[in-house]
Amino acid sequence: MTRGSLRTRLTLLVTIAVALAVAISAGSCFMIVRKQLYEQLDHQLGGGKNQHEQLEGLLKGCSPEPRAEDHYGPQYSTQVIYGDDRPTCYDGPALVVTEEDREVAVGKRGRHYHNGLTEDGTQMRILTEQVGHGMAVMDARPVGELRDSLQGMALLLGGVAALGVLLAATAGLLIARAALRPVGRLTRAVEHIAQTEDLGTHIPVKGSDEIARLSSSFNAMTTALAGSRERQRQLVADAGHELRTPLTTLRTNIDLLLRSEQTGRSLDPGAKERLLVNVKAQFAELTTLVGDLLQLARGDTDHEPHVELAFHEVVTAAVERARLRGAEVTTELSPWYVVGNAASLERAVLNLMDNAAKFSPGGQVEVRLRLGRLTVRDHGPGLAEEDLPHVFERFWRSPLARGLPGSGLGLAIVAQAVKEAGGKVALANAPDGGAIATMDLPGTAGRGAEAERLA
Repeated sequence: MTRGSLRTRLTLLVTIAVALAVAISAGSCFMIVRKQLYEQLDHQLGGGKNQHEQLEGLLKGCSPEPRAEDHYGPQYSTQVIYGDDRPTCYDGPALVVTEEDREVAVGKRGRHYHNGLTEDGTQMRILTEQVGHGMAVMDARPVGELRDSLQGMALLLGGVAALGVLLAATAGLLIARAALRPVGRLTRAVEHIAQTEDLGTHIPVKGSDEIARLSSSFNAMTTALAGSRERQRQLVADAGHELRTPLTTLRTNIDLLLRSEQTGRSLDPGAKERLLVNVKAQFAELTTLVGDLLQLARGDTDHEPHVELAFHEVVTAAVERARLRGAEVTTELSPWYVVGNAASLERAVLNLMDNAAKFSPGGQVEVRLRLGRLTVRDHGPGLAEEDLPHVFERFWRSPLARGLPGSGLGLAIVAQAVKEAGGKVALANAPDGGAIATMDLPGTAGRGAEAERLA
């Protein structure tokens, strides 16, 4: 939906709402005034006299023939009707007698207010009231002026309603413009980002309404996207830097082997063997680096489904793999169930043990799991205090590790896997020497970690 169509719809909704309110108010006003005018007219009927006074006056002044209307129409009309065949007595123009009027005369109906007509067709307001046995008086007043007044009032209220609708449309347009101005800013910002890919664009947030919350969410989204792009850029830059060294070494060794073959000067068998061993080692390092890069890239973009799993069994599997690689691992494991991805967590635990075995004499590593806390300890030289804040950064390697095999991505992969599982990881120096890695994962000592996490 475009901004224009949304503005049009909002204007239309405001106009309809105000128009309905004006129409209901005008209609209610008309009905109230109409009711009051008719009540006033009804109060005039009967002249305020009791039945006997009214009948006595009528019988003195009425005649068997109705009086013709004057030039201005009847001012009033009164006539006596009977329930039998006796003739009607008139004091003014003749009124049209209905069946309801005769029922009042014979006592079948009480006093009866209604709109009626003279025989000449003039509209009248009539009160029919019994004044004796089998007799009723029909007292009437013209309603022409009242109807003219109501008609004028209806026209006035109609004009007011039309003006109200026009003002409502204008107000709706102004309200729509004011209300959609923040949406317009947001739309322009999105269009700007789509055209320029400038994720540094931010929208000023004012207030705490829904538009402000939407702007805040949009700013948070662009910040997250900018951070993700920066991490990708940094990963590519660091990967290019790390790949350059093994590739350069491989190219140099292969060029040397090719030159020896092309010039006919064979290398010494021992030197040739060392070159080939070096090439194989560089290929192994390159394979490890590419695998670690793929693991990090997968973690940045893919989120595999997490299920409830026995973390102590994951640790046991990682320990077996570490032992196959030559590590001397001692374990003390207690049951712990977590929600996560088994492959990622196993890779993280294995990386911690590989890192510990790399620095520990004889590859001795102590692994303990208790109440959700996994500790992996080595007996190596430990880390300098200034190096501890950087150990989980990508491609960072301590001065002691720069001469050892590895890509510098192992602990970064650990941090990523633990974060995905909702846990925390830290690396510190042990009090009596060596380094100790601590991994805390939320879970339970028995089955039901998934239910506890959802709760």
